Amino acid sequence: MSEQKFKSTVPKPSGDVVRPRRRVAQNYLVIWVDGNIDPKTDDCKSTLEKLRAVVHDVQLCTTSEQCVEFLNEIDDRKAFIISSGALGQHLMGNVHEMSQVEAIYIFCGNKVRHKQWANEWPKIRGVFTSIKPICESLKEVAREYDQDMIPMSSVAKEKTTWSEENLNQLEPTYMYSVLFKEILLEIDGDDTKSINTFVTYCRMQNIPEAQLNEFQKNYHQKTPVWWYTSEMFLNDMLDRALRTLDMEAMTKLGFFIRDLHLQLEQLHKEQSNEFDKQFIVYRGEVFTEQDFQHLIDAKGGLLSFNIFLDTSKDQKMAMKFAEWAMKKNEDAIGVIFIMTIDQYKMSTKTIPFAMIDDYSAFPSEHTILFTMHTVFRVCGIKQTANNSRLWEVQLTITEDNDPQLATLTNCIKNEIEGATGWHRLGHLMIKVGHFNQAEEFCNELLKNASDDSDRANIYHMLGMLKYHQGKYQEAVAFYEKSLKIKRKTLPDDDISLASTYSNIGQVYNNMADYSKALVFYEKSLKIREISLPPNHPDVATSYNNIGQAYHNMGNHSKALEFFEKSLKIREISLPPNHPDLGQSYNNIGQVYNKMNEYSKALSYIDKALAIWQKSLPPTHPNIEGAMNSIEHVKKKL
Repeated sequence: MSEQKFKSTVPKPSGDVVRPRRRVAQNYLVIWVDGNIDPKTDDCKSTLEKLRAVVHDVQLCTTSEQCVEFLNEIDDRKAFIISSGALGQHLMGNVHEMSQVEAIYIFCGNKVRHKQWANEWPKIRGVFTSIKPICESLKEVAREYDQDMIPMSSVAKEKTTWSEENLNQLEPTYMYSVLFKEILLEIDGDDTKSINTFVTYCRMQNIPEAQLNEFQKNYHQKTPVWWYTSEMFLNDMLDRALRTLDMEAMTKLGFFIRDLHLQLEQLHKEQSNEFDKQFIVYRGEVFTEQDFQHLIDAKGGLLSFNIFLDTSKDQKMAMKFAEWAMKKNEDAIGVIFIMTIDQYKMSTKTIPFAMIDDYSAFPSEHTILFTMHTVFRVCGIKQTANNSRLWEVQLTITEDNDPQLATLTNCIKNEIEGATGWHRLGHLMIKVGHFNQAEEFCNELLKNASDDSDRANIYHMLGMLKYHQGKYQEAVAFYEKSLKIKRKTLPDDDISLASTYSNIGQVYNNMADYSKALVFYEKSLKIREISLPPNHPDVATSYNNIGQAYHNMGNHSKALEFFEKSLKIREISLPPNHPDLGQSYNNIGQVYNKMNEYSKALSYIDKALAIWQKSLPPTHPNIEGAMNSIEHVKKKL
């Protein structure tokens, strides 16, 4: 049974560490600004219906001030503003230069009156007296923006510490999303139930009811490829979920991810004789200067597209898209990816691809769709002769994996245990710090638990969740429930009891009842010393926990003794970038900080941060905690 990991002596924030955010299915929204808006009128209802068929989230503002205030609250989305002529002229000076604003439309009754001043603002796409052309333009701009937001993982080759090893690394987010996909592909779910759950979830996302009804009614009458390529909500929602590692959305979309992957597998088998062993496909993209620099830094390294990747055998189509997108944004840099597909260097079982022209919702020519997480080697980058803002990037498909990443992925895969894929999914959510989403998920699992053993495992997971949320009394209650079930059927020294004892000790440790914590930690260690080899990572965890209790009791020499015992085992038994190694370095650093040995403290906490930045998602609380500790220690030097 999994045990609470990544816990260090970094001060722990109360509650869930994931900042609450509004659920969204698209990367953008519309703000309609008009002093005369009345949502009760038929005209307004009709206009909103047309807009929401294109962009699901439409916010209404009746004053310029409301619009500016709303824009200031947006963090990671772009806004398309539709403004009346009367408010628009006053509004432009306040919003035009905001980075959140992607495009502006003036919607008025007198086109001639407002056209002259509107021409002075580059982001204004036109002055319109009808909503229909605005909707058509929004479709185009939204598609352009979606293309710009394609989630990728690449190597950031540090100029000061460059090495061949750096070139074979990919971000931790990539690793966790790959693990997520692998778990999803193991699960045989009830499609009808999954679809109904998904539709219920979508109703919270402002997705048009007509689209949801069509999806629910006709999902099995059309293929996954058809749904993916249609101008509905699925493509946007999936790409955003993968880009932000939104596990709640990814879980709800799990049945569709699985169905689309399996269709590509099947199509690839049917089409296998139609592909040359080596061939080339193309894709046009636009990049910001910052993102393009990341791509340049990745030359020689790996690049993963963390989505289902559509490509074309027609280079002109890729070129046409890049050039068109560049015209829309003068600061954008166009890229033509030239992708060499060598089937001798890949497993089509894990990276299936297929021609989808006959299955797409729209007519297409020579379109080849690859599954998620297709990895390429960046072989070359060069400027085109005719355009200084257009570049060609040579990619070669590969299964070359960073050896460190592969070792760590396998290690964490082993830690994300569970009797079923659903249980493993719950543990993965906890592993990446998505505690609120994991709680919802575990409660759903509990409703459908098959037997007492299943319930014991879920209670254990819920105990871990409550612990991470700082709800310690509830955590103990769930652990005790798990323990009560296990004791009915297991001997007193069964190894599965060790993690429950250890976790209960961790809760009491955080409740400042250190003597009680030590009792449970020692129970756990006793079982592990009997049942496991002396250098097993779980023995190291027990040493670490006992060190924590002594540290909190102010017995620094004892704490250091057990933290060093833990570190010694972890250096032998874990890969060099494992998060638990970071935990050991951090804990030793915190002890030295308490002992006023600040240089040593800084050295160990720096090591911890370096490991966590390589092995945890960037939003994980341990990273922020280590940064705060480093800043605090530096002030004392």
